[in-house]
Amino acid sequence: MHSMWKGAISFGLVMIPVKLYAATEQKDIAFRQVHRDDGGRIRFRRVCSSCGEEVPFEEVAKGFELATGEMVILTDEDMADLPLPTTRSIEVLQFAPAAQLDPILRSRSYYLEPEAAGARAYVMLRNALERSGTVALAQIALRQRESLATLRSRDGMLVLETLLWPDEVRAAEFPFLDEDIEIRSQELKMAASLIDSMTVDFDPGAHRDGYREALQELVDAKIEGRDVIQPASIQSGGGELTSLADALKASLAAAQSGHKGRRRASISGTATAKAGARRASTTKAIGAKAGSAKAGSAKAGSAKAGSAKAGSAKAGSAKTGSAKTGPAKTGPAKTGIAKTSPAKTSPAKVKRAAKAATANTDTAATADGQTSVQRRTRRRAS
Repeated sequence: MHSMWKGAISFGLVMIPVKLYAATEQKDIAFRQVHRDDGGRIRFRRVCSSCGEEVPFEEVAKGFELATGEMVILTDEDMADLPLPTTRSIEVLQFAPAAQLDPILRSRSYYLEPEAAGARAYVMLRNALERSGTVALAQIALRQRESLATLRSRDGMLVLETLLWPDEVRAAEFPFLDEDIEIRSQELKMAASLIDSMTVDFDPGAHRDGYREALQELVDAKIEGRDVIQPASIQSGGGELTSLADALKASLAAAQSGHKGRRRASISGTATAKAGARRASTTKAIGAKAGSAKAGSAKAGSAKAGSAKAGSAKAGSAKTGSAKTGPAKTGPAKTGIAKTSPAKTSPAKVKRAAKAATANTDTAATADGQTSVQRRTRRRAS
């Protein structure tokens, strides 16, 4: 058990430090309000009847409604100024015979456990109450409410029982109380005899809650038959998280999503770089082969043209100098290597590849120019 209150019993000039524990508990089967179709939990929200907005708990105050409909609002600051002298003490007021206490006044029961420093005084008060047959009448404040209480001995423990205030007990005002109802003496004797025959010592363990047991059996049967529903989880969008667990789950999901995104980007970047390197290498090889082929064609054309018009051929070669400004500088080899080369390719290799591609293109352009001049020379000769 966990203590719910700490304080001291004030008994004359004696102070007994104690802890308070709940002595009773409800054994009812707990149910939640759910949607019958899907098992989703029904949630209630604090909505203001005036503005229609949802009100956070820290903005909720206590209101006392007047007969006119007006409201007197009391805040926590207002309530803090109220005097509660017994907030941390159980002040014994007097002692009274236990038989004079009407059971209808009893509300809740609590166990009192002594602190180590007050164990001796605790036992002294407990034994004194047992010998005298009396109970101690006291005052205590629990949950911002001051109540009357009694202290009595039970199974070696001091038990505190909170009491209702006298004005909290309703008066029995029923019409039949004013009627003169006659009972015959024979009937009264028979009733007394029946009572005597049914009189036994009270044993709490002999009684049980039949309804609760039947209800528990019904729940167990549904569980064994798998007659259950798994409510769908609600995906919270950009709204406010309702608890620390929700915040931790959302943070973990975001962290895992970001890690996966960075990993995919890294893999994609590496694959792109490798593809660029392969394209650059292929372009370089194709450019070299094309340059060699064009150069061979140019040499063959020069041999067939002969030396008769060599001057014209040289002039044609000179005129084709502008071909160097053609597609050679924008060729695929230069572009592929410069822009798609991976980080591992050295600058020296890039420059050598660019020069080779430019030279091959210039040779091809010169060969094309020579071939064109040779064709014009043949037509003029014929």
